[in-house]
Amino acid sequence: MIEVENLHKHFGSKAAVDGISFTVKRGEVLGCLGPNGAGKSTAMRVVTGYLPPSEGRVLIAGEDISENEVSAKRKIGYLPEAAPLYSDMTVEGFLRFCAEMRGVPVKEVGQAVEKAIGTCFLERVRTQSVDTLSKGFRHRTCLAQSVIHDPEILVLDEPTDGLDPNQKNEIRALIRRMGKEKAIIFSTHILEEVEAACTRAIIMDRGVIIADGTPSELKGRAKGAGSVLLRASGLAGSGIRKELEKLAEVKAVEADDSDGEGAVFRISPSKGKKGSALSSAVFAMCKEKDITVEELRIAEGRLDDLFREITKSDNED
Repeated sequence: MIEVENLHKHFGSKAAVDGISFTVKRGEVLGCLGPNGAGKSTAMRVVTGYLPPSEGRVLIAGEDISENEVSAKRKIGYLPEAAPLYSDMTVEGFLRFCAEMRGVPVKEVGQAVEKAIGTCFLERVRTQSVDTLSKGFRHRTCLAQSVIHDPEILVLDEPTDGLDPNQKNEIRALIRRMGKEKAIIFSTHILEEVEAACTRAIIMDRGVIIADGTPSELKGRAKGAGSVLLRASGLAGSGIRKELEKLAEVKAVEADDSDGEGAVFRISPSKGKKGSALSSAVFAMCKEKDITVEELRIAEGRLDDLFREITKSDNED
């Protein structure tokens, strides 16, 4: 549904987007992650046709958005960052106006407005003027205008920005639900949103894509993923460590913590060994040496660890 090929966007000598390529299929929710200034919002604006590319192309359901602008944009619902609203309109009036702007047939406008209000939980504020709404309801109204014409594709820039935890949860659930039938891409710098709503994610930094995969695949790339965490007692901590280091499945043993309940270790697998094999070997050794296992689990890896590992700070070249 979305095909981005070798996309560049320059502002003078500044390369905001520097040769990115990706696709989004129907039924897929793609999260675009990255630190501030990574190029996420610029990429979203080029994908929607709001900005022209400096180089490369964007295909929307097979149509080049630069060559078939009106036809391609009809298929897109767009929630820009800090989306504008007409403050003197009511919520219902604003959505009716957006439906007419989007070319919804006159006889279907009322039905489209009702559906958008229900989808975005706006029933109790439908007759309020926009300038009296809380930030959360303003944001939901902006989201409602992006779905008013039931588009095949949704492009959402920071869709939960400024919302409280309950509102964020509602919007994430809505994105997951709509993502079953549509192609959705949304930008965010909030890592938990990827696991909460996405089937796939890309991580951008300084205008380029530096990682692409499902949330599980990305977490598997993080440092420490596949290692085994052991909390045990029955020997002194140094004694347990020596026994662990003897195992062929073990590459390294690091003392992770220590408390009155026992010693805690992070154990890295040797090359070619998986966490499950390492875990089994550790458990068997503990049983043989009469070491009491209080906790034994395989570390999944964390997105925030990977994010810090592969993105650069503002002070790095």
